[in-house]
Amino acid sequence: MVEIPVIDLRLAGAVPEEVARLRDAARRLGCFRVSGHGVPRALQDGMRAAVRALFDLPDDAKRRNVDVIDGSGYVAPSAANPLYEAFGLYDAASPADVDAFCSCLDAPPHAREAIRSYAEKMHELIVDVAAKLASSLGLHEEEAQDCSFQDWPCQFRINRYNYTPDTVGKSGVQIHTDSGFLTVLQEDDCVGGLEVADPDTGEFAPVDPLPGTLFVNIGDVATAWSNGTLRNVRHRVQCVSGVPRVSIALFLLAPKDDMVRAPEAFVSAERPRRFRTFGYDDYRRLRLSTGERAGEALARLTA
Repeated sequence: MVEIPVIDLRLAGAVPEEVARLRDAARRLGCFRVSGHGVPRALQDGMRAAVRALFDLPDDAKRRNVDVIDGSGYVAPSAANPLYEAFGLYDAASPADVDAFCSCLDAPPHAREAIRSYAEKMHELIVDVAAKLASSLGLHEEEAQDCSFQDWPCQFRINRYNYTPDTVGKSGVQIHTDSGFLTVLQEDDCVGGLEVADPDTGEFAPVDPLPGTLFVNIGDVATAWSNGTLRNVRHRVQCVSGVPRVSIALFLLAPKDDMVRAPEAFVSAERPRRFRTFGYDDYRRLRLSTGERAGEALARLTA
């Protein structure tokens, strides 16, 4: 059974025991929960209400959410994932891009305000988590500043799983790793179904919702950037209840210049460089073209 630790972000930058718990979770499991994250419950509820309204739009309106980069627009149910649909917003760190997303869908004023406020708050959070993670690995403040997480692009993936009583036991989303650096997920408090791979057995274990926390998982870019120290966790979503499920994921993707390379602080004679320098956009296209979305594509880029 996978036990997901809850990291208190108010302590994870200063209290050695909490820093160690953060580091251990990211290295061993590739995921953890965060409390003390500063995202008000009212703001989370408002965002959920806004995205439910967007999913009620007619199909032709939804399809106005087009790709900005490959795989960043509306995703309709497909043969591979027939119960899943999603909106994409790139770059969630840019107020202009957030406004453009709302405008293309003709989002009403209350929804626009919820999405704007949520994007701003969640961007602050994901940058903070990334900085604390880098610090936990021993990256000095000057080196961490060179990473400029604040400038890394972000993407929202706003998900709905169209579950019914007849779909219980079926797949919501197939097994994958996330392609970017890390993901912060607001789950559906009422409907579970997220599962992560046990690092020891490879078997999948359920991740039940825990109100008041947000779920964080490590992606492929973080594994390469950390020279293999951070674990990119394999996960999937299963239908466990016959009612629709909504979740909201924010991805911190990759450096602003698009190039992924481990800092010199993570490379030594005892731990030589494990991955070649690569462009993140090229890597996304590799995953899409090969269908290798559960870590296999990253293995192609070993040094």
